[in-house]
Amino acid sequence: MHTVELLPDPATEERVRAAWRELAARGLPSLAGHRHPTNRPHLTVAVADALPWDARRRLAEALAVLPLPLRLADPVRFTGRTRVLAWRVVPGPGLLDLHRVVWDALRPGDGAAGHPLLAPGRWTPHITLGRTRSRAASWPDDLLPPALSRPWDGAFTGARTYDSVTRTTEPLG
Repeated sequence: MHTVELLPDPATEERVRAAWRELAARGLPSLAGHRHPTNRPHLTVAVADALPWDARRRLAEALAVLPLPLRLADPVRFTGRTRVLAWRVVPGPGLLDLHRVVWDALRPGDGAAGHPLLAPGRWTPHITLGRTRSRAASWPDDLLPPALSRPWDGAFTGARTYDSVTRTTEPLG
């Protein structure tokens, strides 16, 4: 599987990494402990089984709109087999347009299904802060870093793809 991810500006990346470190310091699940070299703050826009050359060309054209404004709002939690704490990204019109174009670029007329939670209209833009499969672990509101409750404005300035088979990334755009 290949992801299409947007990358934040350096100040926003450091803000997210600081939240990771603070969560870890409070004994909460955090991506601070994920040491793989590809681990960095990002917004997943789409996934695909493969990224053939024509799809990469369409993605490069779509990503020419970068930089785009980025606004981090409040924390959001996702439940399921893996529980996730994330920083919600407020989707402005430019981000929603880019999301639709990327979605369409990866499914040109063939009706191929992507991940349903990433589909336009269902997508919840977010930057992951922590994840766990433990049912006992949680992120109580009173233990969350105060920075998570304060809005943050930055920009998405780059893009990459992550290959889950090779565990490598490549720049996009």
